[in-house]
Amino acid sequence: MREKLFTRNFSLLIAGLAVSLFGNCILDFALSMYVLERTGSAAVFAGFLAAAMLPTILLSPLGGVLADRVNRRNIMVALDVLSGLAILASALFLTRGNDLLVIAATLVVMSVLGAFESPTAQACVPQMQRGSNLVRGNAVVNQVSALSALTGPFAGSMLYTAFGLRTVMYTGAACFFATALFECFIRLPRLPARPEGSFFVTLRSDLTVSFRYICRERTAILKLLLLVALVAFFIQGTALVGLPYMVRNTLGLSANYYGAVESVLGLAGLAGSVAAGFLIARFRTSQLSLLILGLGLCLFPVGASFLLPTGVFLRYGTLLCFFVIIQVIASIFSIFGLSIIQQLTPESMLGKIMAYTSTITLCAQPVSQIMYGIAFDAFSHAVFLVIVPTGVVLCGVGLCARRFFRRLETQETRMLDARTHGS
Repeated sequence: MREKLFTRNFSLLIAGLAVSLFGNCILDFALSMYVLERTGSAAVFAGFLAAAMLPTILLSPLGGVLADRVNRRNIMVALDVLSGLAILASALFLTRGNDLLVIAATLVVMSVLGAFESPTAQACVPQMQRGSNLVRGNAVVNQVSALSALTGPFAGSMLYTAFGLRTVMYTGAACFFATALFECFIRLPRLPARPEGSFFVTLRSDLTVSFRYICRERTAILKLLLLVALVAFFIQGTALVGLPYMVRNTLGLSANYYGAVESVLGLAGLAGSVAAGFLIARFRTSQLSLLILGLGLCLFPVGASFLLPTGVFLRYGTLLCFFVIIQVIASIFSIFGLSIIQQLTPESMLGKIMAYTSTITLCAQPVSQIMYGIAFDAFSHAVFLVIVPTGVVLCGVGLCARRFFRRLETQETRMLDARTHGS
């Protein structure tokens, strides 16, 4: 008999996650609109975001250590209360003279808090779910994130237009306080690990042990992390940089057409997370290589549409169709990939390994965006020279990864059997 998915703890976690993600989405939208209106420069806000990413990249390993040493419920409650207070203080001190400075400081503070929040929240899911429910749990988290991405910007635009930035910030602060309230009722088992030396000695010891674990004892985790980052590098560069560039610059279509693409892709991400939940019984780890291969194959028709003498709207339709498929496949791949990493990781190291996952993914994103930005500028009149080679590389990665995923499936089965017999 399958264990219940929506237990008391997991339901409270998801409720809090939904509220906090919604708050983040409305804040992101309102802050970006305010900075654009205030400065008239998208580059200024992009610079803010880039600077704000640095604390998350640098501090995530520290957040992972904390998540494995302290009750994760208490960490999440404290971080959400601090997030609410930070947003509330920013709204109170916001004036016309210091607005950009306050917003920049707010983004950096939220980035620092996010470095501790992300690995802690990710480590809570495998602490609450086991077996096939772990994949379903991660799929639910993905669905909540997709729904927030769909509804948050719309709600943020309504609030910002009607009441201004300060009201949106008050609403965001209220969301974080509500999340902390939900998390107060979560009950997690006490972690046995306790710091025995000074803070820096404990930090160095934990990072050394966890790094040795993924580099020597369980190298499959490190290989899978790097493989996920490699796939994300090509997909994020193509989707986040190439897609808007092709719609606006190459095809010359208005922002409304790109907005439609964004909305449909949001629904596709939600569909992918739902599909992952239904595929658990039939999906095998060895089939992950087929998903990477599918990502590559989807780029060939896109490249062909720009190589052949086709019309603007046929190219737009091809972009929309195949990037929807790419979004669905990418969502399924990320859910199963994260679940496998969590299953291969001992509970005492979940926070640290989740921190490595966040750090590697975050490092890949800006590099990908910069390189694909340069590539699309260089081949602005022949974008298929960027799209088709990317498809070829992804197909090659998928084919080369087949043997790795077969071995990983065998290793995963052995670990699950050992845990079953051990319990």
